[in-house]
Amino acid sequence: MTVKDFITKYREAFGESVPLPVAFGYSDKAAAEVRKIPRCMVGAIRKVCDGQPLTLSADNVLCGGGSLYTAFAPIPGRVPGFVSEVEHYKQTKEQVIEYIDRLGIRLTEKPYLNFMRLDTLESLDGVEGVLFFATPDVLSGLCSWVFYDNNSDDAVSVRFSSGCCSIVTFAAKENAEGGRRCFIGMLDPSARPLIPKEELTFTVPMCRFRELTGTMEQSALFQKAWSVVRRRINGEIQK
Repeated sequence: MTVKDFITKYREAFGESVPLPVAFGYSDKAAAEVRKIPRCMVGAIRKVCDGQPLTLSADNVLCGGGSLYTAFAPIPGRVPGFVSEVEHYKQTKEQVIEYIDRLGIRLTEKPYLNFMRLDTLESLDGVEGVLFFATPDVLSGLCSWVFYDNNSDDAVSVRFSSGCCSIVTFAAKENAEGGRRCFIGMLDPSARPLIPKEELTFTVPMCRFRELTGTMEQSALFQKAWSVVRRRINGEIQK
């Protein structure tokens, strides 16, 4: 399925009011000017839904956690204490260190991480994952689609993470391993104010996305029960 064909089917399934998904991947070329990110990168990523590409690099990802989770730099020594003693997201520094070790992050050899709205791409070559910003109703459709051909208990996974980790790190690792898990994210209180209050993220590794494009029309997205939710998403019914 071409990118154009997918967008047509996605609009048919979800309607015109839902933001188009965002593709991201590492590259030797920047898709946009490498501009300063004044705050957490999550806000800049959400703006890609408006159509303008975003390029991250070691030069503009200044958050210590962000540089780790985008694989541009190793963990700064202050991060475990910050996560446990300032943010209180983990009970101890040792828990943070153990968690990060389990992620198995390998630093990227590419200088850039590009985010581009799907309709600005001609192909999905070099893409690590596809990111959806989703309300509960949209999330219902995305999960139903993913569950259709995957009977695993962790077909959709929710894990402790920062906002950027839930978007980038999990999908990149899953893609490298040829896995089939998709990830609900943006449960991070520090990053939540940077996106609309009714949204979470849903990230699909590229290896899984290629499978899903082949099952879309057979899944619940084109059946009666979902059609009612679709109408509510698009304001055709109020309840």
